[in-house]
Amino acid sequence: MAQEMIVKNKKKRKIKPFSVINGIIFIIICFFTIVPIWKVLIDSLDLYTSYGMRLWPKRFGLDGYITVFSNSTLYRPLLVSVITTLAGTVLGLLLSTLGGYVLIQWKMPGRNILAGLLLFTMIFSGGMIPTYLVVKNLGLTNTLLSVILLPAINVYNLVLMRNFFEGIPNALFEAAEIDGCSPFQTFYKIVLPLSKAALASIGLMFAVAYWNDYTNFKLYITNADLYNFQMKLRSLILGSDLPTALGSATENTVKNAAVMVAIIPFMFIYPFCQKYFISGINIGAVKE
Repeated sequence: MAQEMIVKNKKKRKIKPFSVINGIIFIIICFFTIVPIWKVLIDSLDLYTSYGMRLWPKRFGLDGYITVFSNSTLYRPLLVSVITTLAGTVLGLLLSTLGGYVLIQWKMPGRNILAGLLLFTMIFSGGMIPTYLVVKNLGLTNTLLSVILLPAINVYNLVLMRNFFEGIPNALFEAAEIDGCSPFQTFYKIVLPLSKAALASIGLMFAVAYWNDYTNFKLYITNADLYNFQMKLRSLILGSDLPTALGSATENTVKNAAVMVAIIPFMFIYPFCQKYFISGINIGAVKE
């Protein structure tokens, strides 16, 4: 019997070819992803101007990062990116959650028509030029409102939020109504606490979109003082607007340090939000 159990365990532990191939492909993809980031990181810490791949800095120093955070031509766009990302993410979540909550009000007159109109805008839009003319006529060009308001009105994220809300059991809404909760109290006390996964996922999508925004700034902002970090980073890489490097930093060091500053924030945010992606929005809410 013991020998039979050993044979069965060996059969169960047999490595499948698909798992091996899948692991090899995963390692290759990780390699091609990590190597460029590692090169940029090393070059941002290396005060010795050089080209090619190096595993460690030849002359270590933080002067590149000091230049980014102390030079007004670099930290001002960085501050603009932080402000627009925070304000836009909060506004986008506010519009998406309120809009999604309205669309699950089954008794509201005209709900289907409103949902149809919103879905229509996902397929057909006015286009770039009409949108620009509207923004210009509203006097929003060369203001941060133009780059905050437009991405915040995102029907796709609104529909995603509505789908999350529809997964909440109706028993919770009925219990809240019996307890005397108003629709807003139900939204604040019941819906939002159960939607942490949705808020984290959609909030992260908003944050990434605002942080990496280049098109809206290119279209609606002509004042260089209102450029975000991505606009400044492009001109920096092309060499058209190089700042004065501080200390022993070289131009190459400053460029790579700026790239790392643009990458690092979400490299740290993603791991903390991962648990919300895999958790349900109504686990343990009710027991049927």
